[in-house]
Amino acid sequence: MQKTYRSPEFPYLQSAEQRDGVISRHPVVIVGAGPVGLTAALECARRGLHAVVLDDNNTVSVGSRAVCYAKRPLEIWDRLGVGERMVEKGVSWKVGKVFFRNDLVYSFDLLPEAGHKMPAMINLQQYYLEQYIVEACQASPLVDLRWKHKVVGLSQQSDHARLTVETPDGVFQMETDWVIACDGANSDVRKMVGAEFGGQFFQDRFLIADVVMKAEFPTERWFWFDPPFHPGQSVLLHRQADNVWRIDFQLGWDADPAEEKKPEKVIPRIQAMLGKDVEFDLEWVSVYQFACRRIDKFRHDRVIFAGDSAHQVSPFGARGANSGVQDVDNLIWKLKLVLDGAAPDALLDTYHEERALAADDNLLNSTRSTDFITPKSRASLNLRNATLQLAEHEPFARKLVNSGRLSLPTPYLDSSLNTPDESVFEGKMAPGTNCADAPVTVGGKPGWLLGQLPDGFSLLVFDPAPAVESVRLAHVTATVLSVGRDLVDAKGLVGQRYDGKPGTVYLLRPDHHVAARWRSFDVDKIRSALAHACAH
Repeated sequence: MQKTYRSPEFPYLQSAEQRDGVISRHPVVIVGAGPVGLTAALECARRGLHAVVLDDNNTVSVGSRAVCYAKRPLEIWDRLGVGERMVEKGVSWKVGKVFFRNDLVYSFDLLPEAGHKMPAMINLQQYYLEQYIVEACQASPLVDLRWKHKVVGLSQQSDHARLTVETPDGVFQMETDWVIACDGANSDVRKMVGAEFGGQFFQDRFLIADVVMKAEFPTERWFWFDPPFHPGQSVLLHRQADNVWRIDFQLGWDADPAEEKKPEKVIPRIQAMLGKDVEFDLEWVSVYQFACRRIDKFRHDRVIFAGDSAHQVSPFGARGANSGVQDVDNLIWKLKLVLDGAAPDALLDTYHEERALAADDNLLNSTRSTDFITPKSRASLNLRNATLQLAEHEPFARKLVNSGRLSLPTPYLDSSLNTPDESVFEGKMAPGTNCADAPVTVGGKPGWLLGQLPDGFSLLVFDPAPAVESVRLAHVTATVLSVGRDLVDAKGLVGQRYDGKPGTVYLLRPDHHVAARWRSFDVDKIRSALAHACAH
């Protein structure tokens, strides 16, 4: 059915260790070559870690699947060298509109301010996303992609894990210091370690249809409650690349998935929405039931979970893949320091601390969205409809309308790695918050702040800055980046967003989150905060 994209097939290759029958030890093995696993591999390579990726398939995903990618993950992918390509191919947007029956009740803007390199959101079919990251991984000597490799067994020792892997040439074993499980919602690795996966399934079903058409709809997110073309239910519309439009139809719990996927059922729904004279082709159809669940612990000894293997959310709000990418952004720098002997294993426990917080935040928002979209009682339905009617004219009611709160990064404000403020600061850049981007000039050429930050720890210093290039603590170094000397605050937005009064210093983590900040440069305080951020 898919006509606008031809899925690549990647070759299965027998590894040397399988051919020679020798059990090799690897620093990192990643299970699953979806968006999260592939991003983890690329992040490992960027930090100098050799990573083996095992996947039981040999191609990219079928259908659009995850389609909305938010500003923060795009910044992470940009750091990894694939973000600009995604934005160029994808459809950028920031405006969403909510309709009740025929009426527009309100609209919102996800990024009303200027001065950011990455857009608020792009829509891009998941297969393009995976293809771009696969190609980047193939270009790296530090990533070993192994297709048609299925993990069928796992055992753990105090200092490593042993994997039993099934291939077209038989079964072999390999060892690794750390396993990163990115093998999806039905994770086999999760079952192998006996991890608990708690939460709830929602008793409703939705139909996804990818439709190829030239339509008059603007490049915006449109959501209808109880539209005349699909009465009593909800519909979501997004534009993707290649003139493919993603339409989600709420079906209700009694719908038969096999029946609803048939073209003779799907086409009339779309025709009712678009009008009988609009021509279109079906690209991909799927029916899903969603859940809001998460794992008990993100780390089980030598096995660490990320993405859907660690947490599941409803698709409303684009919190699935976006959150998974932020998982590995949080994890890999910590893993690198531990493997280098620069930080204790306890640093990896903060991965659960910070990302379980984010998962719970996403689960809460997804559950609230789902409850609003699919009311469970007549009273809830009446209350929702009254809220929608009020929202058209009353601003206070618009805050109550929930068609899916869109993905935003969760700040780690209470993280054990933070050093609390000693002074008063304005704005949002508190310890635990991801760094805001802003335009800068470097060597007379325009650039972006996030693009100037090093891979490791950094000290963002607002002139006057001391003549110090770095601060070192044992095996960890924080590189000084001076606003005024190393880069120019082109439009004053760096100073504005970071409350950068003269002499102000920010200690930034390798994942570009704020670890600490002060109003003056004090080496002893910086070293103490650096040790704290490494869990010493």
